[in-house]
Amino acid sequence: MAYVYLAAAIILEVISTNFLKASEGFTKLIPSIVVIIGYGGAFYFLSLVLKTIPVGVAYAIWAGAGIALVTILAALTYKQVPDLPAIIGIIFIIAGVVIIKAFSNMA
Repeated sequence: MAYVYLAAAIILEVISTNFLKASEGFTKLIPSIVVIIGYGGAFYFLSLVLKTIPVGVAYAIWAGAGIALVTILAALTYKQVPDLPAIIGIIFIIAGVVIIKAFSNMA
């Protein structure tokens, strides 16, 4: 169940981050409300995850997936298309998360 909660936390964080730009510095009401509720939900689910998954592993997955998904969503929503160095960097981040998950014995 922890990975379901982690997926929910990541999805809420990615949505909230996308709406953070749309809130224009919290000057737009609806996007600002989405940000506040979304981040609250994201951290709630992350807190449930941390009961069973080590914080380093959970945060690596959260951050890596979040970076990749926010980048994709920003490219689609705001036309902020990453260049080759950004894509390579994201690939390295994802590779790092995979290495931690596959080979680390953190407990």
